[in-house]
Amino acid sequence: MPESSQTEHQASLRRSSELIDRHHSQLLIVDVQQKLMPVIHNADQIENRIVLLLDAAAALKVPVIVSEQYPKGLGATVDAIAQHHVPKQSFQKLRFSAAEGFQALHASTDAATAVDRREQVVIVGIEAHICVLQTAMDLLAEGYRVFVIDDAVSSRRESDRRTAMNRLRDSGAVICTAESVVFEWCEKAGTDEFRVISRLVR
Repeated sequence: MPESSQTEHQASLRRSSELIDRHHSQLLIVDVQQKLMPVIHNADQIENRIVLLLDAAAALKVPVIVSEQYPKGLGATVDAIAQHHVPKQSFQKLRFSAAEGFQALHASTDAATAVDRREQVVIVGIEAHICVLQTAMDLLAEGYRVFVIDDAVSSRRESDRRTAMNRLRDSGAVICTAESVVFEWCEKAGTDEFRVISRLVR
């Protein structure tokens, strides 16, 4: 196929709605807090994968929202996330589900805190079987397309994490990995953005 015809053909392809689109998604980080992380299974990996997603979100201009569960008792968000340079909106909560606070940011009339509603929500954080699960379930009920990142969520016990992921999959959430999200956001090679992303995953 001639190069010009190939380019026209590629431009006419419809991108699957099952893929995560950076223009239609947002990253929600649930309760990655200082007093929780030391007891979390594979905590170092979880933090590493979340930072990868933050780096990609910064490069690709994906909105980021951070929740904290009762920070007076559980501490603030860990430094690697709280001090990351990507713009973030955050809120505190007492409910285990972060959906209420998440929705409030989208409904806000305050230009400083309002977030555009995007139908795809990429969820990471802890604990998988409590706050992550309840958040994902509530957002599914609100009509969002929910993607839970297998290598960026955890619990104190691996058995709780595994059971939560199975339940989420059965309930309609899509389970994927951090690197798959990054490359779906990026979409194609040969761009400056791709060169940034390729350095992040080395």
